[in-house]
Amino acid sequence: MSDATGLLASFDYLDDAVDSIKDLRKAGFSDDLTAYAAYPDHHIEHALGYGQSPVRVFTLVGGLTGTATGFAFPSFASMDWPLITGGKPILSIPAYVIPAFELTILFGVLSTVIGLFVLSRLPNPTPTVVYDPEFSAGRYGVYVRSGARSDEARTILEKYQPAELREGSDA
Repeated sequence: MSDATGLLASFDYLDDAVDSIKDLRKAGFSDDLTAYAAYPDHHIEHALGYGQSPVRVFTLVGGLTGTATGFAFPSFASMDWPLITGGKPILSIPAYVIPAFELTILFGVLSTVIGLFVLSRLPNPTPTVVYDPEFSAGRYGVYVRSGARSDEARTILEKYQPAELREGSDA
């Protein structure tokens, strides 16, 4: 068997799917698991070991870049073309707060969208081959790339009595 082969288990109950994911992770299949469900469920996310999303770092960096840009552009423009009006200083920071705020929001939103696409690996030109339409109708699926450890993965999955267990390939 090549590494692209694995086992697809279809469960009727969420608890069985979550428990099988936990056991598979304990057995060392943590990087080779994919879960399918009709809706996002935090039990599955915790079982797969997902932490907090790193998208917020993209937002923070984008927002800080926008703030710096919002103060830098008007400052450089004022220094290049000084316009002394009514004895006011050339660099007047309170006047630059509004462009800085607007660019903070703009850069934060754009970097959040970019971070979402980067971390989600979108667009994905290779569609998932291993899938069952029943996962959209209420069943829970667990796919594990097992390769040479297929018998060990099959034993773990069969312990939770899946409605269907079949071999599949994600290549």
